Amino acid sequence: MDPSADTWDLFSPLISLWINRFYIYLGFAVSISLWICVQIVIKTQGKNLQEKSVPKAAQDLMTNGYVSLQEKDIFVSGVKIFYGSQTGTAKGFATVLAEAVTSLDLPVAIINLKEYDPDDHLIEEVTSKNVCVFLVATYTDGLPTESAEWFCKWLEEASIDFRFGKTYLKGMRYAVFGLGNSAYASHFNKVGKNVDKWLWMLGAHRVMSRGEGDCDVVKSKHGSIEADFRAWKTKFISQLQALQKGERKKSCGGHCKKGKCESHQHGSEEREEGSHEQDELHHRDTEEEEPFESSSEEEFGGEDHQSLNSIVDVEDLGKIMDHVKKEKREKEQQEEKSGLFRNMGRNEDGERRAMITPALREALTKQGVPGVKAERFEEGMTVKHCALSLVGEPIMYPEINRFLKLLHQCKISSFLVTNAQFPAEIRNLEPVTQLYVSVDASTKDSLKKIDRPLFKDFWQRFLDSLKALAVKQQRTVYRLTLVKAWNVDELQAYAQLVSLGNPDFIEVKGVTYCGESSASSLTMAHVPWHEEVVQFVHELVDLIPEYEIACEHEHSNCLLIAHRKFKIGGEWWTWIDYNRFQELIQEYEDSGGSKTFSAKDYMARTPHWALFGASERGFDPKDTRHQRKNKSKAISGC
Repeated sequence: MDPSADTWDLFSPLISLWINRFYIYLGFAVSISLWICVQIVIKTQGKNLQEKSVPKAAQDLMTNGYVSLQEKDIFVSGVKIFYGSQTGTAKGFATVLAEAVTSLDLPVAIINLKEYDPDDHLIEEVTSKNVCVFLVATYTDGLPTESAEWFCKWLEEASIDFRFGKTYLKGMRYAVFGLGNSAYASHFNKVGKNVDKWLWMLGAHRVMSRGEGDCDVVKSKHGSIEADFRAWKTKFISQLQALQKGERKKSCGGHCKKGKCESHQHGSEEREEGSHEQDELHHRDTEEEEPFESSSEEEFGGEDHQSLNSIVDVEDLGKIMDHVKKEKREKEQQEEKSGLFRNMGRNEDGERRAMITPALREALTKQGVPGVKAERFEEGMTVKHCALSLVGEPIMYPEINRFLKLLHQCKISSFLVTNAQFPAEIRNLEPVTQLYVSVDASTKDSLKKIDRPLFKDFWQRFLDSLKALAVKQQRTVYRLTLVKAWNVDELQAYAQLVSLGNPDFIEVKGVTYCGESSASSLTMAHVPWHEEVVQFVHELVDLIPEYEIACEHEHSNCLLIAHRKFKIGGEWWTWIDYNRFQELIQEYEDSGGSKTFSAKDYMARTPHWALFGASERGFDPKDTRHQRKNKSKAISGC
C-alpha cells in the first residue's frame, strides 16, 4: 500500500471544503437572513394580535416600550343601604337591594340606623363617592320606627340648625324609599318624605326621585308594597349604572315646554331625573319653595317645571337665572303700563298704601286690661330687663359685648344663658347682671345623649366653660333641668361639677312637658313631681356643704340652691338691687374696666313668700296668673 495515497485520502475532504468555502459562507449567510426574517414576521403577527385585544385607550398609554399607569376615574365607590324597620320589611328590602347592587361589582354595606351615629359618620359621605340609600318605614302616628328614631331626630334638628348650614352635606348622594300605608292618609310615608326633605335641606344631592311603598294593596300603584319596591329598585339600579359610567345628560337652553325637549326623548326616566335635579338647583338658589313634599309624579312634569331642563352646569346657571330675571322685569313693566302696579301698590298721593286697614290695626292693637291704672300700664311697657336665651347661642354673637354695653347704657339689666361649649367667649364676656350656664347632664355619655353637641371635644369644652365661670365676678347660675329616667341619678357627678364652677346659685327645675312633638320624645312620664325635685335638691345639698336651699316655687316645679355667702344674719339675700347694679356697671365703664364689682355688691333681701318652706310655697292663692309667672322668674333674681 502506498503511504502517500493514505495521506491524500485523509486531507482530501478538508481541501474540498477549503476550495468550496465561498459556497459554505453563502449558505450560512442565507440561513441567518431567513432566521431573522422569520423572527420579524413572528413579532409583527404578535403585535397585531395585541393591538386587536388592547383597547385604543390602553394603546395610547404605551410609549417607549413601557406602559404608563393611570388611575381609572371612579364615579361610584360603593353603596350604603340604611334601613329603619319595625317588622323586618325594610330590612328584607335592604338585603334584596344589596344583592342587585352586588351584581354591578360594587361594594355594598347594609346598616341598621339603630347602630349608626350620624353625628360621627354622616359627614364622611360627602367625599366618599358612595351612594347612600335610605329604606325607612313610617310607624304609629307618622313617627319613625324605634330603630330610626335617633337618626331622624338628629337629621331634623340639624336641618334647621344654623350651625350646620345648607351645604353641610353638599357632595353626598342619596336616594330614599319609604314604607307606609295609605290607609293612614295624613301620615302616609311621612318618615320617608321627612328624611328626603332633611337631607335635601342640608345640601345632599338626590340621585333619583323618592320611592313610596304602600301596604294597602288596593291603593298600591303596583299591587303590593313588594311590587312597589321592585319597580323603584329597577329604576335605581339603572340610575346607578349610569352613575358608574359618569354619564351626564346634555342640558337644553331652558326654553322647552312642559319639560319636553328633543334632546330628552331617550326615555321618561331621564326626563324625570333631569327635570327634578334642575328643579333642585333652581329652588336652592331662589329659596322660594321646597320641592320635596310632593309625590314622585308631582315632582316631575308639573306646570311649575315646564321651563326647566336637564342637569345644568354651573357656568350655564347664570344664563338661566338672567333669563328668569328678564322675564320678571318684563312682566313688571307690562303691569306698570296697564296701571295695575300703581293702583295696587300706591294711593292717590303716590304714597305706599298701608298693609292693614285702620279697623284691623285697631283690632290688633293691645288695649289696657280693665282695672289697670294708666301709669302702671305705661311702666309695664318700659323695657327694664333683657333675657338672652339659648336660641342661637347668644354668647357666639360677635358683637355681644357691644350689645351688652348698649343695654346697660339704656339702664336695662342683662341675663345671658349659654350652653357651656364656648369657654373662651365666657372668659372674654363683659359683666352681665346674671350669667347662666345650662348644665343638662353631669356625665359625658348623658350630655351627648341629651344635648347632642356639635363638637368632638364637647366634654372638655363643657368642663372648661364651668372653670371659666368660676372666675367671673358677677352673679353666676347653674341651670339644672331634671328629666325623670334620664339625669336624676347622677348626684355625685353633679356635686363634682359644682366644685368646678363654684356658681352663686343652682336653679333646679323639673322638665316641662309642652305636648307631643316630632322633635322630642318626652312624655308626661318624664316630668318629675315637685316632691321628687325637692328630694333631689335635698340629696344634692348634702353633697355640697357650702350651699343651702334658699327659695322655692311649687307652681313652677322649681327650687333655688344658693351659696351661703348670700345668707347674712340668718336672712337670704338672693334678689337683685337693679339700681345698684346700674350704678356699679356705670363705674366699671367709666374706669375702663379697672373698677370691678362682685355679686354681693348688688344683692337684695329675699321676700318671705319666696323662701323655701314658706307657707305660701312660692305664691299667694290670690295671685293672678301674670303675678305667678313674675314670681317664678324672680326665684333666681330674674
